[in-house]
Amino acid sequence: MRKNNRAEKADVAVARAAAPARTNPAVRALGWVSDIADQPPLITLCAATFAAGLILRDGRMARAGGRMLAAELLATKLKSLIKDRIDRTRPHVVANGGRYRAREGDDQDSAMNSFPSGHTAGAVAVARAYAREYPEHAHAAYAGAAAIGAIQVPRSKHYPGDVGAGAIVGLIAEKAVHLSEGLIQRALEPA
Repeated sequence: MRKNNRAEKADVAVARAAAPARTNPAVRALGWVSDIADQPPLITLCAATFAAGLILRDGRMARAGGRMLAAELLATKLKSLIKDRIDRTRPHVVANGGRYRAREGDDQDSAMNSFPSGHTAGAVAVARAYAREYPEHAHAAYAGAAAIGAIQVPRSKHYPGDVGAGAIVGLIAEKAVHLSEGLIQRALEPA
């Protein structure tokens, strides 16, 4: 570990302290539920929301689904760009006695691409996109995204810093989608 990096040392300490919980049945069950935020199921959920809105002629639902899908796809792309440039040992490797490493790199081994949390990036991007169309459900959407991010630490899938970075990626992705949507709308307005 690099010297004098307090945040990184704290991340590893929290992950080590949380590691015994990874075998707890409740943590395992919540982890399984949180896998809805993995790319294939989350993309499917977003696309299904969009399609249901179209089929039901529910513009609000279709807009929400389209925004959710665009935000998830962009969050996935941004997360992948970062993961392709930063190698960081996942907490389960350290919990199993392996050595912690973090450095610039392009290791494609899942055990070395902890940073940032893709589950969190997708969950946050989709929750924010959904909340723009359904503000009355914003608290529930954000609580779900926060729970998905938080469970990654006791699962030994991510460090707290990975979760925080994933949340930032998700917010950036959704904001970019929101801004581009506004630009498109303005461009299509009659002169």
